[in-house]
Amino acid sequence: MNPLKHSLIAAAVGIAGALGLVPAQAQAQPAPAKAAQASAASDLTDAEVRKVDKENRKLTLRHGAIKSLDMPPMTMVFQVSDPAMLDKLQPGDKIRFKAINDAGRLTVTEVQPAK
Repeated sequence: MNPLKHSLIAAAVGIAGALGLVPAQAQAQPAPAKAAQASAASDLTDAEVRKVDKENRKLTLRHGAIKSLDMPPMTMVFQVSDPAMLDKLQPGDKIRFKAINDAGRLTVTEVQPAK
């Protein structure tokens, strides 16, 4: 989108918001940010923590299908990108996580409590 068009849309949304025609949450983020949030949420996979190995920076998860890695549901061991994330986890926790293939090592890069 060209800058002028973007500015005009932003101004129109601002005016509509000031008049109470647009809910505050709709004004708070532009559409690309909302799309990015939805995409980020869809990158997360549901899992149950089976084992936490702080010494070796590993996490055993029983997880659902990981679409980004084209992986079916299973139980497996992952490396973690930040060992501090292991301090917040214990076996039995229900989580949502993101994993990447880092040069052949499957690595958890993000963990959130399941909702």
